[in-house]
Parts: sequence; C-alpha cells; structure tokens
Amino acid sequence: MRAESGASAGEDGGRPVFELFRDDWGIPHVRAGGARELAYAQGYVTALDRAWQLHVERRRVLGTSAAFLGADSADWDGLARRTRLADTARRCYGRLDTDTAAWVAAYAAGVTDAFADGAHHGAPEFARTGSTPGPWEPWMPLGVWLSTHLLFAGFPAKLWRGELTRRLGADAVPLFATDGPGTAGSNGWLVTGDRTASGAALLAGDPHRFIEDPGVYQQIHLVAGAGDVVGLAVPGVPGLAHFGHTGHVAWAITNAMADYQDLYRERLRRTGGGVEAYGPGGWEEVAAHTETYAVAGGGPVSVEVVETPRGTVVVGGPDAGPLPGEEGEAEPANALALRHHPRVSGRLGFETLPALLTARTVADVSAAVDHWIEPVNVLLAADTEGGLLHRVAGYVPRRPAANRLGPVPAWAAGHAWREEPEPLPEAPVATWADPRLAVMANERGLAAPLGTEFAPPYRADRIRALLTARTGWRAGEMAQVHTDTYLASARPLLALLDRLDPAPLGVPARRLRERLLAWDRHMAADSVDAARYAGLRAEVVRRLAAHPALAELTGPAGPARADGYPTVFRPWLSATARIAYALESLLTGGPVPEADRLSLVARALETAAGEDTGQPWGTLHKLAPWQAVASGEQGPPVGGDHDCVLSTSSLPGITHLFARGPAARYVWDLARRDDSLWAVPFGASGVPGDPHARDQLPRWREGGLVPVVTDFARLRRVPVPSDRSPAR
Repeated sequence: MRAESGASAGEDGGRPVFELFRDDWGIPHVRAGGARELAYAQGYVTALDRAWQLHVERRRVLGTSAAFLGADSADWDGLARRTRLADTARRCYGRLDTDTAAWVAAYAAGVTDAFADGAHHGAPEFARTGSTPGPWEPWMPLGVWLSTHLLFAGFPAKLWRGELTRRLGADAVPLFATDGPGTAGSNGWLVTGDRTASGAALLAGDPHRFIEDPGVYQQIHLVAGAGDVVGLAVPGVPGLAHFGHTGHVAWAITNAMADYQDLYRERLRRTGGGVEAYGPGGWEEVAAHTETYAVAGGGPVSVEVVETPRGTVVVGGPDAGPLPGEEGEAEPANALALRHHPRVSGRLGFETLPALLTARTVADVSAAVDHWIEPVNVLLAADTEGGLLHRVAGYVPRRPAANRLGPVPAWAAGHAWREEPEPLPEAPVATWADPRLAVMANERGLAAPLGTEFAPPYRADRIRALLTARTGWRAGEMAQVHTDTYLASARPLLALLDRLDPAPLGVPARRLRERLLAWDRHMAADSVDAARYAGLRAEVVRRLAAHPALAELTGPAGPARADGYPTVFRPWLSATARIAYALESLLTGGPVPEADRLSLVARALETAAGEDTGQPWGTLHKLAPWQAVASGEQGPPVGGDHDCVLSTSSLPGITHLFARGPAARYVWDLARRDDSLWAVPFGASGVPGDPHARDQLPRWREGGLVPVVTDFARLRRVPVPSDRSPAR
C-alpha cells in the first residue's frame, strides 16, 4: 500500500469516510477506500478504544504527563525534555517523503477528530485526573514511537557496566553480560511446511515487554484497496510495524539486542550566559535552554536542556559535580550525553510502515524494512509461495568496541561514529541449522556481532526441542510452545544443592533439598515445588548481595544509590536485580569463592525451609501491570519465569510479582489466514468496565488464543460517533 490516498472512499464534511466492524472479541476491523483514509480511520478507531492511553502517550512525548499524573511521572518528563523527544519527532516527520508524511498526518487527524467527537467521554481516568485530551500534531505518532523505544535498547545498562568496571574491575563485566531487568525481549519461531499438517508455514511467538494496562499492542484488521492485513499495532502509531499477516505474507520480530545508542562523558562549563563543552577540538559553545513543567501535587520543576555535538545531556550539567567515580580526577566529566540515530539523522524508518500493508512476498517485506532505523530487530517472515526470511532490520552505527561497553570520553576523536553503519546480518535458508524451522529468542545468534548483552540460550533451545520433537503442527497446537514452563536455568543452583552434605542440615532443610532435587523443573502456576525453588533462589540472591565480595555493588554507596544518576535509570542500576539475572554465572564462578557459595546455599536452604508456606507458584507469581493511574486491581496468578518459554520475569530477591511478560501472542497460518490465532493480556478495549476490556485475560492467563476473523460477513458493522460510514 503506497502512502498516497489511491481510490478515495469519499468525504463527508471534509472528513474521510470509512467503515468500522467488530468481531465477537470487540477487535476493530476497518475498511476504507485508500491508504490515507485508512490511516485516518485507524487513528479514529484507536482513539475510540484507547482514548486514555493515547492521551497519556502524547503527554509523555511532550514531557507534561506529571501535570496530571503527579510526582511519579516527573522524572520521565525531565528525561523527555532533556532528550528533546518532541523536537526529534518533528525533525523526523519533516524528513519523511510527502506521501508518508501525509499518511502519518491522516492518522493523527483521525485521533484528533475522535476526541472532538467525544471519544474520551467513556474513560473515567480523565475525570479522575482532571485532564482533557489535546489535538494530535501530525508528527505525534513518531513521538509516540520514540517515547516507547527510547529506553528499549537499554543505554542505561552502560551506566551499570561503567559502575561494574569501576567497582569490581573489567573482568566482572562478562559475569553480568545477560539481558537485564530493564530489557525487553520476545520469542518467535517459524515452522516450514515440512513440519506442519497443512504443508504451509506457521509463524508464531510472543513479544515480552513491560505489560501495561491498557495493553501495548492493539489487535486490528485494516483493509483498503489492494491492502488487507491483520496484526498487532502500537496504539498511537499507524500501520503494523512488528506483527502482521496480509493473507500472502506474514512477519514477526524480536529484539535483536543490538547496541545502537552511545553515552559520552562530557566536560561542561558555564560561560556568561552560555554553556561550553570540551570536545576533540577543545572548548566549544553548545545549545542550552531551560524548560519548566508542572507536577500535580507539587511545585514546578525546571530542567536545563543541553545538547553537545555528541548528543543531548541526560545526566549532570554545567553546574553539576563530577560524575560518579570521577571525583578525584583533575578534569572530571560532569555530564553524560546520549547519541542515537534518529536525533542525529532525523530518520526513524516510518517509510517502512505503509509498504508493509500491501506486501505479498518475503521480498516485499525485506524491501520495506530496508528503510527501518530503530529499534533494531530480528525479523522472520514467510509467504504463501514458500518464501522464507530471517534477517536483522535497523541501523547500528559503526564505532569502536569501547562505545558499546560504557560511557566514553567526548573529547577523544576516536569514539566518533563512522559514516557507514554496521552491516546487518541475514540468514539464507541454506544456512539454517535446521532448514525446517527458525527460532529467535534474543539469544546470541544472528545479531551477535551487533550487541553486548543477550538472553541466555535456554528459551531458544527449548523452543527448538519442542518443535523438532514432532511433525504435523497445527496453529492451535502452538499454545503448547507458548506456555512451556521448563526452567533449564535452575541447573546451577540445583547442582549446588546436590553437592551439599545433608547430614548437618536441619530436618526441614533436608526434606526441602530432597523435594527440589526430585522436582521436574517446571514453573507451573499450580506447582508448590516451583514456589519452593523460587523461595530458595530469592534467599540465595539476597545472601549473594550481602556477600563482602559484592559489597561494592550492594552497599550504601552502590550504583543504585549514586546521587549523580536520575531515578528513571535506577532499574538498570539495581545490584540485587542484576545479581538475580546473573545468578548462573555467580554460582559457577566470579568473585564469591566456591566454598562460600556452598555455605551460602546451605544457609539459604535452612531459611527457605523455615519460611515454606506450601503455596503454589501462581499464588506468589502474579501479574503487576503498569497503569498510569493505579486501579488497585490485583493481577491473576500465572506460571512461567524469566528463562522459560513462558517468560514472565519477576525480580528474584526483591519480588515474585512480574511486570514483564507476553504482551501479546500470535500464530500466523500461511495455509489459511482465518486459521490464525492471537491474544492480548486484557482485551481490545482500554475503557474500564467495557465488555472487551478484560475478556481475553482468562485465555491469556491459561495460554489460550482467540480466532483471527477477516471475513466481513462474519463481523458486526457498528456506527462511529457522527457516523460517516457509507450506507450499505
């Protein structure tokens, strides 16, 4: 689907005409006459279903969300302003080609018109916070994308690696080189026709993100002209960037775990009314101004926005003291600047989005994502002609290896980005380890040359084992893979348990040891032994965190308590969480001596045995989604764990609750699109009390899926406010 309007469906009062249908799950199915009309309709319908969510996203882009959400949002607003999110979105919008810009603007116009028609009146959060929605600027969808993905690549992890190197030495960095508590990931797999019942490919998976309520993905069906596509949209953004099925070709992505953002240590000083930064050529004047924003329940906050030739300052400033660890330096850095490609180039890759909507082959998909910038993804695709695709899409700057590890000196010319980016890997089918399937699960695989921290191989290995165990796969059977709870990463801790001499242990500890050594290693929601393992693991993490060998990380002066870092970065600097995610490495090596590890596990076993309540894992392991305005509603019990295929990531040693997990599930069937399946954690509607606000939650909790319906004869046509759809 080209971004120009094509055959128009007509207009009514200057507004585009479209039709809205819904299926039994309230999922919107939108039909219009051309690409721009369809973009307008997508924006309009998204505002009907997700008015509050779109309002919050817009205000987060502008750095004004704390004005109605309060102090908890103030640090984000400061970061949005310091990184110049809105200005970057305007810049990227200004560099779009004319047709794509008009297509994006049509979506924004649809959102604005829906609000003008009262789309927000059903959402109680507006009255609760005393806020009202504003009109959407044409560039706002790019701002929503930037805001959603600013921290996606985890540049704050470089703060952690810098602190880790400073406190424990460079040798400690590999011990913690795993996906951390702030990282988003995904599972994805492609099974070719050789292993399916239909003889056509199946493409399935689930993106792992911090689960929000309303959800971060929106199920939608979009039809205009030659384009007819179902998929998972990001509310606030037109098209289907990540997951879609046109009936001819289907695609899906996972986080490539690539490193494409850099932090530069800056020396800033104030000179009269200006600010200077020390770069490779010496002192130079840089752009600086002050912005003030409101905070509900508190006073206004002012931030100085400084931008050097490297990037926007996100830590410190010209009046700040030395960065943590530089207090004794003769010429310490006092700021950190973030460099990322959209700010540098004014490119985000939105030209990809309209092109995907009418793709018919994997070649079309690959050509579309050639324009993609950020975030960097691993992509799988299959088409009805037997075509297969496995490649990386995005932009990774070429620069020295040190830039990937931590903050680098701004005054050293050698750390500048090169003109040409890194080449993006692609895996032809002939190179697949098994030509009948491909798996992507954030492991150190196809994208290994582009990143630093990757997920352990457990999820990817388990998915491959499950898929190769049989043939004749059908779409509905993929839930068996989605919901698998086997925890291979339990091995190191259980190995230490096996080595313990049971004689000195108390009777409860001996019994717990015997139970865990006989445990099947499945983190099932109804498993008492899974809860017992989690309790032991949490106690081991806490005792490791208290060990003298790690005191530099966890003590009163640990990185998470460093005054020089904004609180918005604290999740990446939590030493206890980092220890939990690196538990395998720390139990098999590292700074804690082996004898201490055994003794520590023995003491943890005694404590865990004394605290055993006999509750199943699901009683402890519940969903705790992020809500802009907390409802107090308790999430459901769910099985799984961080390294399970059912990846529901808690913070061992801190909480058994989880906020990161499957933000959607999908199975794209290339034999017949209407045999495809999908689900989201809550429902199609973001309006509390709506029949479709929570109707998918029971299925999502159990791993069930709902049918994809694309036959309009099976759908219910519904009016929209000030109905402008053509008479039928």
